[in-house]
Amino acid sequence: MKARDTRRWSGKLAALAASTILSSAIAMPSIAADPPTATSIKHLVIIFFENISFDHYFATYPVATNSAGEPPFFALPDTPSVNNLVSAGLLTNNPNLFPPVRRDRSEAYTCDMDHEYTDEQKAFDGGLMDKFVQATSDIGLGCHKDGSTVMAYFDGNTSTAIWNYAQRFSMNDNSYGTMFGPSTVGAINLVSGQTGNAVIALSFAKGLVATSTPSVTITGDPDPALDDCGADAGGTKTGQGTAEIPVGKNIGNLLNEKGITWGWFQGGFTPTSPAVLNPDGSTKTPAVCGSAHLAHEFTPPGATTPLFVVPNPDAANQGTASTNIHTSTPDYVAHHEPFQYYPSTRNPHHLRPSPDIWQEVGQSDQANHQYDISDFFNVLSHGSLPAVSYLKPPKYQNAHPGNSDPLTEQSFLVAVLNALQQSPLWADTAVIINYDDSDGWYDHVGGPIVNHSANLNVKVSPSNPNVGGDDNVADANDSLIPVLPLSTSTTPADPGGITTSGSCGPAPTGAPPGAGRCGYGPRLPFMVLSPWAKQNFVDHTVTDQTSSLHFIEVNWNLGFLDGSTLPPGAPLGAFSYDQLSGSIMNMFDFDHPPNLAPLFLDIVTGEP
Repeated sequence: MKARDTRRWSGKLAALAASTILSSAIAMPSIAADPPTATSIKHLVIIFFENISFDHYFATYPVATNSAGEPPFFALPDTPSVNNLVSAGLLTNNPNLFPPVRRDRSEAYTCDMDHEYTDEQKAFDGGLMDKFVQATSDIGLGCHKDGSTVMAYFDGNTSTAIWNYAQRFSMNDNSYGTMFGPSTVGAINLVSGQTGNAVIALSFAKGLVATSTPSVTITGDPDPALDDCGADAGGTKTGQGTAEIPVGKNIGNLLNEKGITWGWFQGGFTPTSPAVLNPDGSTKTPAVCGSAHLAHEFTPPGATTPLFVVPNPDAANQGTASTNIHTSTPDYVAHHEPFQYYPSTRNPHHLRPSPDIWQEVGQSDQANHQYDISDFFNVLSHGSLPAVSYLKPPKYQNAHPGNSDPLTEQSFLVAVLNALQQSPLWADTAVIINYDDSDGWYDHVGGPIVNHSANLNVKVSPSNPNVGGDDNVADANDSLIPVLPLSTSTTPADPGGITTSGSCGPAPTGAPPGAGRCGYGPRLPFMVLSPWAKQNFVDHTVTDQTSSLHFIEVNWNLGFLDGSTLPPGAPLGAFSYDQLSGSIMNMFDFDHPPNLAPLFLDIVTGEP
């Protein structure tokens, strides 16, 4: 596509992204005013991407290679340094089997690394951070067969947009996954700060979980129970290992109690065919979430020609020219939707807002605050937003290796930020960019272990199937006390050759049954973009995925999920991590007027 055509699409992107608005536009009344806030932020938008470690995107920030043919990046004067591979002297002198290696835009496609709960702990090797090739590497299509790809990183010539946002706004280089483990773990911690008190559904009756396991801690990727578009097809299939959390609150419950508007907006949530129910309310025919896109390419809504197509892996990356990575991939991923695990906030049949005029978005109705990503763009185009919005991109744009990549991720991120900055709501809005897990990518920093893992001795069996990963629930391997060095294994992609997990000891005194889980986990990117954000600023405060949860609780005066007090002897973090989490307030500047100058980026290049 010619350059001027690319710019034309970029200029129209906000409108194109909202192409699924009802063809007959309805003037949208403003959503009822939310209660006062403790800060100048009246609208919070949390973009929750997938599977990136901090060093994977910021290993050399703010210095990019600037190879010919790639979008250039040059840092502003006095850009602060970050704790990355350059500052740590680990680009060449590295304790892992292979040194870190830069990948360029033509290598944006990679295979998916191993990011299981126990294997990530093995990679940490008791804090030595030297077993990534052995414990979390992959050798599939798009990755080297020697396991070295797990050490790869992108710089500002590929992750161009996010580097440019870091220049204008605020980033944190000391933020972590709340605990070790994959997507579901991060998603549930994002909204509740705890993955305990879950049950594995075995059978169903009248739309309820009828038979279940004893209370367990989720450490893997089971789908939510009773989600029509999940593994158990709305309860019509048994023995799928789906899970629900029937006990405890999430942030949606606290927002509802105060009458504050909110919503989870996810790609592909709108069903392509509706559910059919039995007279007793159980599911006869589940709804179908059939929307899909071709992976690793981006075609704007309403267009017929892709703006860009990520190349197929070449021979150097163990692929072949004939291997087609541009396969149709469903937009909706059930285990990425944390509110679906809670009976109080799930929308199992993916019902649309009713009445279907957009002033209802963010309020209590049959959609129960669970929406499609198009609803976010629709309501924004009508000049309104819920107070709190969680955005989950469709699968092909969510950054998850294998089905997404940094360039398709960038297309989503830039679409959201360009649209928000054109809205009058931008003046009191903050956007948080964070990630659900590290995918197992190398990062040189091991965060503090603030909560140990309980040895629940829950084993995989036919009545407790191990669906979606090697460690759906906590097991005996979680509570080993490290002895250094833990392993002399040198075999790539062989976590089984490392016999100990080596990160966690016993659960703390006073921890409730099912609440023990090991964290903090790997270091992840975390950014705040807002007119009120400090500019070109790097925060070193220790934070985690529940820090955004804590900000919501403070900003809207909600109190904590576990109440203001804990039982005698129960330490902070024994229930929800929200009370333990570090503050993100240092990333804001509320003492000076907001910087309302927009930073519009190109959707393809990530350049201003």
